[in-house]
Amino acid sequence: MNLAPIGWDKLDPRMLESLAGLGIRPTASTTPERVRALVNELYRYELRRLRDRLLHKEFPKADYIPHVLELRRRYWVLSVPVPWLRDE
Repeated sequence: MNLAPIGWDKLDPRMLESLAGLGIRPTASTTPERVRALVNELYRYELRRLRDRLLHKEFPKADYIPHVLELRRRYWVLSVPVPWLRDE
């Protein structure tokens, strides 16, 4: 796998907006693989936090799936394969 950085300015603006919304602003030296790993870590953290909230009965079990679906919408960049991010 090629771990060379890419030109982030050539990326779809929606992707950059979504990353910025998650607090991620890749630099010229950041690889797509590194960005994906970071987004994945954030997503997993949010899922664990959501599970903990459910276990502490902060919301009814019936509301769990809608919360998970909302997280999936926020982290839609994980559905984009890394090779698509490459400027090839």
